[in-house]
Amino acid sequence: MQLFPERIINLWNKYEVRVIILLSLVLQIILIILGNRRKWTARFWIRIIVWSAYLSADWVATVALGNLASSIGDSKDSIHVPNNALQEFWAPFLLLHLGGPDTITAYSLEDNELWLRHFIVLIIQVGVAFYVFLRSWGNTALTFLTIPIFISGAIKYGERTYTLMSSSSQHFKDYLPSSPDSCQDFVKYVDDKDIRGKREEGSEEPMVIPQDGIRTEDHYLVLAYYLFIRTKFFFAERTLNTNEQKRIYSIIKNKPAAEAFKLVAVELGFMYDMLYTKAAIVYSHLGIVFRCITFFSSVCSLVVFSTIIDTHVYPLVDISITYLLLVGAVLLELYALILLSLSDWGKLWLIKPKNAQHNPISKTLADLFWKFSSHSQSLLTSNKRWSESMGQYSLLSSYIKDVQPACFGVQKLPFIRKWLKNMYLTRVDVNVDHLQETIIKYLKEQGRTVNKDDVSYHEQRDIFLTRRGYSVIKERHNILEQEAKWSIAALEFVDSVIIWHIATDICYYGDVTKLDPKCKIGKCLSDYMCYLLVFRPSMLPKGIGEVRYKEICAEVTTLFKQKRNNDIDICSEISKAYEALLRKYEKDLKPLIKMFEDGRWGSREFFDMKGNPSLLKYGCLFYRLLHRKVGDDNKKKWEIISDVWVEMLAYVAHSCEWKEHAQQLREGGELLTHVYLLAAHFGLSKQYFPNVLTQITPKKPREP
Repeated sequence: MQLFPERIINLWNKYEVRVIILLSLVLQIILIILGNRRKWTARFWIRIIVWSAYLSADWVATVALGNLASSIGDSKDSIHVPNNALQEFWAPFLLLHLGGPDTITAYSLEDNELWLRHFIVLIIQVGVAFYVFLRSWGNTALTFLTIPIFISGAIKYGERTYTLMSSSSQHFKDYLPSSPDSCQDFVKYVDDKDIRGKREEGSEEPMVIPQDGIRTEDHYLVLAYYLFIRTKFFFAERTLNTNEQKRIYSIIKNKPAAEAFKLVAVELGFMYDMLYTKAAIVYSHLGIVFRCITFFSSVCSLVVFSTIIDTHVYPLVDISITYLLLVGAVLLELYALILLSLSDWGKLWLIKPKNAQHNPISKTLADLFWKFSSHSQSLLTSNKRWSESMGQYSLLSSYIKDVQPACFGVQKLPFIRKWLKNMYLTRVDVNVDHLQETIIKYLKEQGRTVNKDDVSYHEQRDIFLTRRGYSVIKERHNILEQEAKWSIAALEFVDSVIIWHIATDICYYGDVTKLDPKCKIGKCLSDYMCYLLVFRPSMLPKGIGEVRYKEICAEVTTLFKQKRNNDIDICSEISKAYEALLRKYEKDLKPLIKMFEDGRWGSREFFDMKGNPSLLKYGCLFYRLLHRKVGDDNKKKWEIISDVWVEMLAYVAHSCEWKEHAQQLREGGELLTHVYLLAAHFGLSKQYFPNVLTQITPKKPREP
């Protein structure tokens, strides 16, 4: 018994190759348009579309190529059949599709590690396409027209494989030179004494400034490129000497917050292009030559096919598909060239002839092209270089909503809950209430402390690497020192995050006005850290974070389900739910507060973290202790909370591995990555080492 009627089966067999060919072209259009948007958007639907297109594109092109190979008849006269002759002309276009667009070569870093598999597939697919080409060989114009398309397809596929190889972790490390490029075409090294009006007596710090002749509006680009060359060493987990550290610090130390974040955004954009696009080959002299070959091959093939080939002997459907393939190839190449010229890489290329005073012609042409690209950029690309937003997730608020009957309970199905949360995740602007200025202010203070003395640099740097929220309490808010010592220094970091997150939430929803800017900063950073805990746990310091999260989720769900059964309105307002939460633990908190007042907070009875710990209860406890010390002084309360979250954010940033930071570049970027790179530029990184060998003084043996 056939599942489909005979008529439908025959219709599919007749048009199968045609449908798959068109589907392959559509997937290429989706990838070239949306592939690069991952760099500056965190929208969930774009990631889904790009992911689906990326996984399907190779499979569809491979199936189409296999169908073309199997459809070739054994008869020598098969080339004279119009259907066969024209369809075999489509084979090299599938190589173009397998090569993929310039805007995406890898969906994730793991794809780069599979470059050897892609190389084997390259050999096989080129062999299949060449087999189709040989079997369709004939003394016709169509046969010779296949050659330039075949060459372009092989170039495209080879570029993709080379890019995957060069972006793999091992090759990325091996291809780095022993020291960073000095970038002398764009910047120059001077001493601070050479800069008028920027020198204190006796100061001779090395500085990096743009080369003479580069216009002021181009300075950010050349400095970002200089920083990017050094950032590659960070991502490769290599080290830089302290001379490089001082030069990097000279660039960033006096920058306002907006300019500092812009510099980091540009250099992370360069890094994204290196890891996920064909930038490694396209933005080179050889890549420009390859791009000219593929573009002119596509244009010439379209012109020749339109003027020389007798299209009347072929079916109209096949002629239409062929024109779509040719026009699509030309437009995709043209779109790629335009994106190249509008990119930061293209602007870097233009800076050299713009700066060439001895060649006025090239300088004039570069100026005209620069103005054209500046006006056209907003039409084809975004001015944003990353999403400029951060995820927000309130642990308690989310689970209060979860116990409500919604979506007919579909959110309770396996894997659906997290998918729905990710899809409807809240995001806020990274500069809410001048958050960027707050972060830069903290990093500048730490940078000045670390860089004030070369002798104590590494010692001060190592002290910064241990700061996780308690240090800022001791330095600025010592009235809360004992409470902070218990909730931060004495616990695992993830436990501290959850406790402070719960206390921050209770403070926020209990604050009637919420007018203090620090209030919004503290709340946003608290929700952002919880977002990292739930959706990006690999970016947090290694520990029992996921276990703690599951435990508290179970506790919160059970608690509010009980409340919902007893009082259906208890979850209608979040503030009421928090009041109910405090009432729930009121009896348990009184003896703990008494023990704290008596100085017995370090006892095993107080902690009780080994049995069945309740971080929900300890979060309420810290809220009570905070309220007991600060009282109704909301300004002081939110100043403490925001300062602690900023220090925790910096601690998480430099504790996260570079691979995890690189993974997030494909999802619009993370604020955490920008913070760590900024910290590294301020000298707050373990990847700097001294210029001279440090000698270990041997200990004297004890006298008998």
